Amino acid sequence: MGNLLGNWRFKEPSTVEECDSTWGSDSEGDEPAAEEDSGISESVSPAENDWLTGNNGDSSPKMGESPEFLPKMKRSFYAARDLYKYRHCYPNYKKSRQSNEYRNLRFYLNKIPLVPDGIYIEEILTTWRGDYDKLEHNHTYIQWLFPLREQGLNFYAHELTQDEIKEFQSTREAKRRFLAAYSLMLDFYGIKLLDKSGNVARSSNWQERFHHLNESQHNYLRITRILKSLGELGYEAFKAPLVRLFLEESLCHSTLPNMQHSILEYFVYTIRRPAARRKLLRYARQHYRPAHAFLWGPPPKRSKARSGDFDASVGAGSSGIRAPAPTPEPQRKGEMSFIPASACSGTLVSYNDATQCQDVAAESPNGFKQLGSSMDGMENALIMMLERKEYGEVVPL
Repeated sequence: MGNLLGNWRFKEPSTVEECDSTWGSDSEGDEPAAEEDSGISESVSPAENDWLTGNNGDSSPKMGESPEFLPKMKRSFYAARDLYKYRHCYPNYKKSRQSNEYRNLRFYLNKIPLVPDGIYIEEILTTWRGDYDKLEHNHTYIQWLFPLREQGLNFYAHELTQDEIKEFQSTREAKRRFLAAYSLMLDFYGIKLLDKSGNVARSSNWQERFHHLNESQHNYLRITRILKSLGELGYEAFKAPLVRLFLEESLCHSTLPNMQHSILEYFVYTIRRPAARRKLLRYARQHYRPAHAFLWGPPPKRSKARSGDFDASVGAGSSGIRAPAPTPEPQRKGEMSFIPASACSGTLVSYNDATQCQDVAAESPNGFKQLGSSMDGMENALIMMLERKEYGEVVPL
């Protein structure tokens, strides 16, 4: 029996629709308890497709380009599957071969330096703030400041474990420094943390920093990692205010136009509660242009619209903009096998780490934006590799 359980494998979803349950319960009411934040999250991957119109801010259809003749856009399945795994506590999780030494916690307690640079957390927090060149061009610190439960590009950094997450969340000194690290990175992006609820706003130097952020698109991978790490370490509620700010800046003020696709494919779908995601997507749908190209709304109604009914392509509770829903990918044959409610709370799904996992009820897509020439080193090599090969597993930044 032990061998049978040990060989049990989660059957992964095969379409974007199977990865995303955001609109499965299209209401603004309270979500089931299983959807609530457990304080233990998961991780993300870098993969974004060059997809929409030019980056000049004018994305409206040109003369003679009616919606039916424009190229049909698709969401990235690989991004959707990656974030699905993140929100579902890593089905088929394999325990890290590294010994559990709580290295992430010890780093945040200022007991060990990050490797390979040999820098302690206190030095980073006290001397790196405002040193934007260092924060931009150093690519080893981000995995230590924002750890995840999967390996990143810095192979000296250790993956989080469930036991370490629980210990971290109960250690006041570590949590204080983690929020200071979050504030440090927000300042780098031109944003300030307003309060202990995670509310954010533009900082005094936002114009300069937003211009840099709009052009330096490898930072979008870092932001995805930061959002996921917030969820890992007990700050799930901090995600929505930051994502909301990015949506407003990119869609309403056009200060971050290059970020639109990353926000909608990645940032939104790091949020585990479907109601919170729906609220953000409804806001995005109101301001997205061209409206017909919005891919993240509810799927079309299956039943035929009766006379006098609203357009079937407008989901219940939507903003009312009659933008067609994304073209569904071909339906997979057969029925998908989901994890039973009991599986995610036992050792069957994710072995050691699954013992604390809640049965989060499905969600998520995230796409892949063309990352600009500002990428360098290992990050550039990784992105080029991802663009050329359809990897089923993607290494997070």
